[in-house]
Amino acid sequence: MEDIKLTKLANCAGCGAKVGAGVLSKLLEDLQVHNDPNLLVGFDKSDDASVYKVSDDLALVQTVDFFPPIADDPFTFGAIAATNALSDVYAMGGEPKLALNIMAVPKNMPQDAIHEILKGGYSKVYEAGALITGGHSILDEEPKYGLAVTGFVHPEKLIRNIGAKPGDVLFLTKPLGMGIITTAAKVDMVSHKTYNYALNLMMTLNKGARDVMVKYRVHACTDVTGFGFLGHASEMATGSNVELHIDVDNIELIDEALKLAALGILPEGMYRNRDFASKYVDHGDVILSKQDMLYDPQTSGGLLIAVDKEDADEFYLELKSNVPCAQKVGVVKEKLGDSYIYLHNTK
Repeated sequence: MEDIKLTKLANCAGCGAKVGAGVLSKLLEDLQVHNDPNLLVGFDKSDDASVYKVSDDLALVQTVDFFPPIADDPFTFGAIAATNALSDVYAMGGEPKLALNIMAVPKNMPQDAIHEILKGGYSKVYEAGALITGGHSILDEEPKYGLAVTGFVHPEKLIRNIGAKPGDVLFLTKPLGMGIITTAAKVDMVSHKTYNYALNLMMTLNKGARDVMVKYRVHACTDVTGFGFLGHASEMATGSNVELHIDVDNIELIDEALKLAALGILPEGMYRNRDFASKYVDHGDVILSKQDMLYDPQTSGGLLIAVDKEDADEFYLELKSNVPCAQKVGVVKEKLGDSYIYLHNTK
């Protein structure tokens, strides 16, 4: 097992393997949507998970996420994939309760490696306070792993990726650059220090952010994953019919990732995200390498949260001690201009 290099067995890494948002919307547009008054959020919305109301006090939050290896170490890959899958429940303000494994493995993959992937997933599910109760596995030429997750949320405390209001303050809870770092790692172009830093970020649950978020007046939230910061931010902006004014200098960009972006070391998913979201964005005078980082597909990224301006300062103080990197990245304004997102430099 020591000789196995999981990332060499896959063409894409992590959330960089996601189908582009533009292609996905076309694939779903002709599918019939059945009405059910208890279905609070379904696949016809660009939200992070589906939500079904069971009673006046309980709704189920359901999501599924899996992908090819993002790390060579099997345990680390399993932990990242599980962390990423759990994140959608946290983004909705929910608490994960049950999970099912989803796994694809090559015929010749060592059993010890498969076991370590599952152990990594179990470690994060149990850290989240949830249970793995089964799953499904198939043979495939490329390994893949993830979870189907069910969580609980109060129907009236559900947080969606739409609903941001003018005056809200925008926060982000992890740095950006994971897609670029993991792409560069496949060709040994990133330092061990930065690579390990990125792996630890991807293994960090968004539970801390969620636990702070539910105490305050949060009007919208989404986790920043495969569609990149600007892809997910554009869904928030268009769905809320507001403008997001982003202070790029306040966004924590992994330094080595920015240098790699300037060299053109970029994942394929970055280009898909730019194709989808750039029509909503006024890039201002932000340099291209920083723009690319805002389109970089993140695996197990942080939460982008729109908080009522009256709560923003207190929220920020509490957030700083509960997430990897609390960033106040912008504000929400009334929709007046031609774009939905405006990028600014302030330094």
